[in-house]
Amino acid sequence: EYMELRKMVGWVEFPIEQARACIEKAYMIQCVRDDEKAIGVVRLLWDGGYIAFLSDVIVDPKYQGQGIGRKLVEASISKLKDGMKPGYKVKLTLNSAKGKEPFYEKFGFRVRPNDDAGSGMDQWLIMDET
Repeated sequence: EYMELRKMVGWVEFPIEQARACIEKAYMIQCVRDDEKAIGVVRLLWDGGYIAFLSDVIVDPKYQGQGIGRKLVEASISKLKDGMKPGYKVKLTLNSAKGKEPFYEKFGFRVRPNDDAGSGMDQWLIMDET
């Protein structure tokens, strides 16, 4: 289902073994369903340190605009705060899909680059299948 949602929004596909690891090793994963059908998902990655990563905020396009994504992000932030001890400081980061930045700004995320942070950067590492 996770890979079906990724495909539905045009995101990169990868082997099912990797998808399984994404789900099993997440600090939190939440799935929203309409009856038996998965229509939304979010993954929160955190090892207890000072950086956490919000990943795979996906809502089936037919269900977008109904507040599902908002609830997924709010649940992730709440889960992270619940795991923080007094005095903890955690920087929650994410990679926004192009054009979706205003959605995340509503939760306090800041677009980069900005006055005190450079652009986020990434790179795909792809192993040959041979």
